[in-house]
Amino acid sequence: MSAFRLANGGSDIDRARPLTFTFDGMRIDGFAGDTIASALLASGQAIVGRSFKYHRPRGIWGSGVEEPNALVDIEGAHGRVPNARATTVPASDGIVVKSVNSSPTALADRNAVLDRFARFLPAAFYYKTFMWPDWHLFEPRIRAMAGLGVVDRDWTPRPVADQINHHCDVLMVGAGPAGLAAAAGAAAAGHSVVLVDDRTHPGGSLCHRAGEVDGIEGAEWAEAVVAKLKSGGQLVLTETTAFGLYDHNLVALNQQHSDGRPDTLWRVRPRRIVLATGAIERPVPFANNDLPGILSADASLAYLRRHGVLVGREIVVATNNDSAYEPASALAAAGASVTVVDCRRDGGAQAGTGVRVLAGRMVAMARGRNAVQGVLLDDGTALAADCVLVSGGWTPTVHLFSQAKGKLAWSDQLAAFIPGESIDGIGVAGAMAGTVPLSETLASGAAALGPFGSSPVPRSTGAEPTLGVVSLWPKPKAKGRVWIDYQSDVTAKDVELAARENFVSVEHLKRYTTLGMATDQGKTSNLNGLALLANVTGRAIAEVGTTTYRPPFTPVPFASLAGARRGSMHAPVRRLPLEANHRAARGVFQEYGGWLRPAYYGNGEARASIQEEARRARQSVALFDGSTLGKIEVIGPRAAEFVDFIYYNTMSTLKPGHCRYGFMLSENGVVFDDGVLVRLDEHRFIVSCSSSHVASVHARLEEWRQDRFGRDAVYIHNATAQYATLTVSGPNARGLVEALDLGAAPDDASLPHMAVAAGRFAGDEVRITRVSFTGDRSYEISIRADRAEALWTRMQQEGRAFDAVLLGLESLMILRAEKGYIVIGKDTDGNVMPHDLGVAGPRTKRAGEYVGRRSLFTEAANRTDRNQLVGLAVREGEAPLATGAHGVEKSQGRLRSIGFVTSSYQSPTLGRPVALALIERGAARHGETIDVQHLGVMRQATIVPPCAFDPEGRRLHA
Repeated sequence: MSAFRLANGGSDIDRARPLTFTFDGMRIDGFAGDTIASALLASGQAIVGRSFKYHRPRGIWGSGVEEPNALVDIEGAHGRVPNARATTVPASDGIVVKSVNSSPTALADRNAVLDRFARFLPAAFYYKTFMWPDWHLFEPRIRAMAGLGVVDRDWTPRPVADQINHHCDVLMVGAGPAGLAAAAGAAAAGHSVVLVDDRTHPGGSLCHRAGEVDGIEGAEWAEAVVAKLKSGGQLVLTETTAFGLYDHNLVALNQQHSDGRPDTLWRVRPRRIVLATGAIERPVPFANNDLPGILSADASLAYLRRHGVLVGREIVVATNNDSAYEPASALAAAGASVTVVDCRRDGGAQAGTGVRVLAGRMVAMARGRNAVQGVLLDDGTALAADCVLVSGGWTPTVHLFSQAKGKLAWSDQLAAFIPGESIDGIGVAGAMAGTVPLSETLASGAAALGPFGSSPVPRSTGAEPTLGVVSLWPKPKAKGRVWIDYQSDVTAKDVELAARENFVSVEHLKRYTTLGMATDQGKTSNLNGLALLANVTGRAIAEVGTTTYRPPFTPVPFASLAGARRGSMHAPVRRLPLEANHRAARGVFQEYGGWLRPAYYGNGEARASIQEEARRARQSVALFDGSTLGKIEVIGPRAAEFVDFIYYNTMSTLKPGHCRYGFMLSENGVVFDDGVLVRLDEHRFIVSCSSSHVASVHARLEEWRQDRFGRDAVYIHNATAQYATLTVSGPNARGLVEALDLGAAPDDASLPHMAVAAGRFAGDEVRITRVSFTGDRSYEISIRADRAEALWTRMQQEGRAFDAVLLGLESLMILRAEKGYIVIGKDTDGNVMPHDLGVAGPRTKRAGEYVGRRSLFTEAANRTDRNQLVGLAVREGEAPLATGAHGVEKSQGRLRSIGFVTSSYQSPTLGRPVALALIERGAARHGETIDVQHLGVMRQATIVPPCAFDPEGRRLHA
């Protein structure tokens, strides 16, 4: 390959601003505006990388995101970037660029010897080899060779990446002629517009191909449209890729910055989306079509006109369509010797001066070792060449359309898949919609706006491009190695092998051969692979279909996706409204379920302090801050129906002013959360869920509301942060609440257990709920969070007369374990269903549908050996069991786990340890003694009921 920089030309580069960088230790010269790839080409660098499996030499193939070969690691002033695509990264002065998957360099890769063993390493070889004597003998070396790029061991965190949420009327993806026409039309109609393009300069094909719009040269027209959009206050984002289209037409954008800032993540919700994402030129299948020096014909034209680089001196162009003739003619005009090998017998009418055309002929093989040196035609003719350009047709970039659940249709005229049926809120335009003439492309952009458009439509006033493509697909049993996927080293023979082994589904083909699984996601290879599979299996390409298009369209840095969510912001600790008050009371804080809460109070030894709090709570009265409990409001005319569907228990029969304990289940029947549901009136409920599950329960409620109920029927509002909940619990709880004078009588007749009343404190409304997590008489008082401090202070003042104690979370855990009350996620795991906890009534009696219902009747749910909640008692004087200790029994001479301890504490009230456990068939084994093992120490415990304290429940009314 003998590419070089011309003395003149290059619309993107500034020759007054030279730059230098190194590639694999070699000096590379370039100019501002170059990409790394264009600078490498201008320096005559043929080999820029090595293929993944065989380490074959690879050269630059494309000029944009479709590039499969030129992946590089880059070190510069702003850090290190691995696996960057050389065709999309601007060259900058002083950077150090290194090829990936090569050792030590791309030019002298010692692993190139692997190509000699290619016959032993076909597709899926790793499923069939290295099995004897043991895969693990080979694994370390294989894994060391796998992967691309090198992790930076000296990596330091970069600045936080910005994330921006944006709304607009119309989002245009692609700033080619169709996208620009659409943007201009939407702006003229008075709509807010966002125009997105992954290139530095908008214009798309107009930046390097001929075209004239409204009497203006295409590139100038593009500049004028962009300038008008910007001056009109519209948002134009260059170097920005729309990498994903998600539910409800949310479009995710990744914006790169040339000044070293981390990429910016945009989340855009437009009213209308116009996809004008263009099309990608396909390779031509022939033997050795992966040699360095074989490029996309369109890429060669881009390098010539945008960067002033002539890709070769003696050039062969292999094509099946008209689009290859403009590059051929331009290269000939620039001084190259150009021969077009056109498989069509009537091809060549578009050839320019100095272009030789061989119609009706095809390239059968490329010659050369580390770079192309010539080609052999199907009639045996040999042509010398230092560069081969290929144009096998165009594949519309339908990725975003497909991500939006759009269906594709096969076009014989274009030999490609194009968008099929339209999608609400999304229009398609330009080459991705199958247009070829510039006039049709411009018109499609305006039409894609739908009701957001205006007239007049820009007109093409120059020569109109044509395509005239014919099929030129890989053939079965072709001689030599015909490469389908350059990056994954997939050949035509690999596809045939997959078909022979019955991997005839396109998704199976992908996974068996790794076709389309590389970092380029098969942008250049997929359609050729599908066509070959169709041929081998006797099907039409449309019958074979395509693989699933998944985001991201191009790689997105993790830093961009994370944004500010890192370090302490990755999972921000949530804080109580009264944290300062608890600290003043010498509260010792720990994190529980994402909340920073007092574990216990005082300066004493932790265990003694916790035991003392639990003892005093049973004897007098305890004050506890339960503000973390969920307070999610469910409101609406169908709220009762909704909570019935969400809960395992029937909740619609609950009377206003009362509350009921219940379970929420996952779809697999497993207990997801527990808590109390409060009914304030006929159409208003409050879900009081576990502290650590507030966010997930809120999301779950909203998900099911959207799935089954309209917002006019049910409305969900998470009010957890708006209210503080302060709990009074213990034998003297009623007296203390009466002393607070809340305007609501706390006696059993006026406010029975599991009832709710309204009151006031210092003029503010409070909600008093008679529920208990300790087993003693308890009142939960909810008040506006910003007014909670005064109530908390008053509770402490009045509590002195009752010997009140501040209760930390650790002592609360003792109290609830004494009563056998569970904590979801601690006393349950991912297998526990409600009947494992002794709550089987709804399972057998409820007739209506609810989340998880069907899963409760599966074979697994009905097994008789399920783990069930029990209590465990140890012999008098023994220490508590270790949480996590396993119940074991001997089976066939070996120990077998029959369950495990979920909670275990020393009870100061009972004067002995208490424990909860999930034990196999536990409900039927009360009184049985089992072995419990922990860290090699074996102990005995007796299975007892979970409730160890006040089983009659008298203290709830004490």
